Amino acid sequence: MSDVRINPSILSADFVNMERDLQRIGNADFVHVDIMDNNFVPNLTFGPQMTQRVQETSPVPLDVHLMINDCDTWAPKYAELGVASVTFHVEATSDPVATARRVRDIGARAGVALRPGTDAEFLYDILDEFDQILVMTVEPGFGGQSFRPDTMPKLSALAAHARSVGSDVWLQVDGGINIDTIAIAAEHGADTFVAGSAVFGAADPDEAIVTLRGLGAAAYHRHSHD
Repeated sequence: MSDVRINPSILSADFVNMERDLQRIGNADFVHVDIMDNNFVPNLTFGPQMTQRVQETSPVPLDVHLMINDCDTWAPKYAELGVASVTFHVEATSDPVATARRVRDIGARAGVALRPGTDAEFLYDILDEFDQILVMTVEPGFGGQSFRPDTMPKLSALAAHARSVGSDVWLQVDGGINIDTIAIAAEHGADTFVAGSAVFGAADPDEAIVTLRGLGAAAYHRHSHD
């Protein structure tokens, strides 16, 4: 497996033909499942039942991203569905470390997500509590938004700190990732990329994943050899 990961977001899939679209991304590393409650973000997607069904039909593991309130309660419930990874927003949890530990105890990878305006420095001393940190490169809530370059200094600082302490935490980016922006994020230290329309909007989603992975890997290697 490459040391960069491409996780297509089913927010850009055809919800009526979900099983068909999932079969079209068999060479992805994970499938990114956005859970929204129309409260934490101004959009509504689906909940545990739909996630369970995706889990049953997906050819690749599920990377669940909770954009909902009360993640202390809900993150473990999603982990119990058997998904590979559960990422929750630090802005929607009262105790991110305890919640991450519960998710890990259940058997899933635990991730924490940061909105564009949320500072990352509080994570520096607790990196080992998480398997993944998601730096949102758009304001969460809707697919198809433009990548925000102003989020890159936060990512760079996180990557530099993680490297300095020998952490192997994955650094994920989500929002506006496509063939024009993936190298920018990779050069700032991202190794895990959520891509929606760049994959599902392509004539051949599998081929799009290969292209993105190649661009991301080349830029990430430039970053890691700086």
